[in-house]
Amino acid sequence: MNFLASIFVLKPLNIFVVAVLFSSGYLLLRFTEFGANRRLQSLLIASIAWGLYAAWELLVLIKTPEANIRVDLLVIWPVLAILSLWALISLIFRRG
Repeated sequence: MNFLASIFVLKPLNIFVVAVLFSSGYLLLRFTEFGANRRLQSLLIASIAWGLYAAWELLVLIKTPEANIRVDLLVIWPVLAILSLWALISLIFRRG
């Protein structure tokens, strides 16, 4: 958990990179043969969620940079983990 905290907490640029990766995957697959018959909405939803998290971390960084107890992460991280896994699993296994 400390590893994830060191990468994502109060580092909105790192979070934005993850959002860009999900959105790039969505755009890349949307216009290729591989993604033609797959449901790609899950990648788009995960991308939006990561983008919102990046905006949230930027807001926290600007408003309260000294915040050392982040209860909000108890909700945000599990939601992001579930959405990210859902996006990757649905990309691999779902068709049509």
